[in-house]
Amino acid sequence: MHALPQDHTGVRIARLRRERHLTQRALAELSGVPYNTLIKIEQGRLSATPHAVACLSRAMRVEVATIVGQPYTAELRADELDVLIAPIREALDVYDLGVDPDISPRSLRDLREDSEGLCAAVRAGEIKRAASEVAGLIEETTTAAHTHGSSDGWLILASFYRTSYDVATKLGYADLAQLSLARLDWAAQRASDAVFGGAYQYFRALTYLREGKFRTGQRLIDLGLRTIGQADASRERDVVTGQLHLGGSVMAGRAHDEEQAMEHLVEAEIIARRTGESPNVLWMAFGGTNVSVHRVSVLAELDKYDKAVESAEHLVIPSDWPKSRTSHHWAEVARAQMWTGKTEASFASLLKARKTAPQQAKYHPMVRDTYASLEAAHRRLPDSFLSYGSWLGSQV
Repeated sequence: MHALPQDHTGVRIARLRRERHLTQRALAELSGVPYNTLIKIEQGRLSATPHAVACLSRAMRVEVATIVGQPYTAELRADELDVLIAPIREALDVYDLGVDPDISPRSLRDLREDSEGLCAAVRAGEIKRAASEVAGLIEETTTAAHTHGSSDGWLILASFYRTSYDVATKLGYADLAQLSLARLDWAAQRASDAVFGGAYQYFRALTYLREGKFRTGQRLIDLGLRTIGQADASRERDVVTGQLHLGGSVMAGRAHDEEQAMEHLVEAEIIARRTGESPNVLWMAFGGTNVSVHRVSVLAELDKYDKAVESAEHLVIPSDWPKSRTSHHWAEVARAQMWTGKTEASFASLLKARKTAPQQAKYHPMVRDTYASLEAAHRRLPDSFLSYGSWLGSQV
């Protein structure tokens, strides 16, 4: 049986284009996406790059999520993940109600251990576990934070809000991710922590990166750098500053501003030499490895796929690096390899993405689009290619 799910990104683009009574040539002119590239994207022969998706979403005045098809409701339902979203929404809504008389919270020490455990689960790609536990922990910590009124309590609550943001982002619920960030900012302000304030702007910028709104995203990166500059000198400040530069490098790369992208990378590299590998500071994985991984990503965003593949070949990722970030890296490598015609290597990278963090890879738009593009060449790929499509589900 044919393995290619019928509703990939290219099919959705074609459907949206026809709904707006646009020809392929008209949409190409409106979006700036080359005509021949648009044809191949609609046919599923090429995956739509994030830059192309952003251009097409603006031209057709739709959200990026509409084009990439998130959230993938059929698969979420099959994996029993959809039922976990409503409790998270409810937990985020009680932030300002004060102490809940029906909740007897544990100590802040216990709650901090749980917050670190959930951050570790997300980094390990255990999305279902994080989604299952975070709502109840947010409600418990909300009461604890209001009870103690201390910076420590608010920062623990901010950590749980970060976990809800991660869950929402990885499962494709953009509105829930935005709400989680708003709550993170609310808690960080009560803790009066400039480092958290800078981290908030970084995560906020990433939401605009995913939405294809690069100019606003870059302004948020700049705001984050100004905010973090108000913090006292510390390793945490350096890590967040470096991560902001890495976010800015991808933002500029996706906007095809090579000069600015490379400037951000250079700044991040300078800071990484000072911090060394910092995989567990404020839920971030900053350091020389992350700079190198981002260099691969930026080169791909700039459509320099040959250089991205070459750079990836010389990159060794430590075994203890976060599985979620490693899986994302292999998804980016697979896309670059696909664009350079290295189909077997691309599929091998998709397999690595799945093996490293299967729950994350299954709901990663880049994984799905790369798979859809490789389908045209599936006769030159191993039999496991078809089973990979079945694993992804029916809505790629």
